[in-house]
Amino acid sequence: MLANEALNTKEPATGIHPTRFLLMLMMVSIFMIFAAYTSAYIVRRNEGNWLEFNLPPGFLYTTVVLLLSSATVQWAWVAARRDDLKQVRLALLLTFGLGMAFLVGQWLLWGQLVDGRIFFAGTDSNPSGSFLYVLTGVHAFHLITGLIFLLVVVRKSFKYQVHSRQMLSIGNVTIYWHFLGVLWLYLYLFLLLNH
Repeated sequence: MLANEALNTKEPATGIHPTRFLLMLMMVSIFMIFAAYTSAYIVRRNEGNWLEFNLPPGFLYTTVVLLLSSATVQWAWVAARRDDLKQVRLALLLTFGLGMAFLVGQWLLWGQLVDGRIFFAGTDSNPSGSFLYVLTGVHAFHLITGLIFLLVVVRKSFKYQVHSRQMLSIGNVTIYWHFLGVLWLYLYLFLLLNH
């Protein structure tokens, strides 16, 4: 009798899909990592032996590219709601292209930093440069995960698995991509104000 009652009792639903919940947990974890890094940056900066230098102006351009990619991923989500698969594919591929352009831009900016004698490690390095490489590098790693996620959703769109009745994957990638954009904006402004 008790076993039957236990089977009939339902746990209260959270109202959120398990993969969306995992995505939220992952984003909180990523945010905590960057909060720790930026806190460590401030603490280390106040200890002295800190090289002050200007960020290359290209960081503004890569920021604009990433913000544009947020607009294209949102366009893909809206198109999916309207069942316009051509626009979904186009917008997702544009988002992917802009994400790749951001990464290439970051790589080129690292080259400019090296040319300006700002190194990640070695005898000529300084903690300020090392922090810059770590912050931008860890963000780039997470952006690469976002690009992989985008490709999975692009593949699903070609299999007709992204439309108004199947919005979970495109909804998740849109949330994650916007998160990466906001995270980059935070990092860019943080670095701009603390250099």
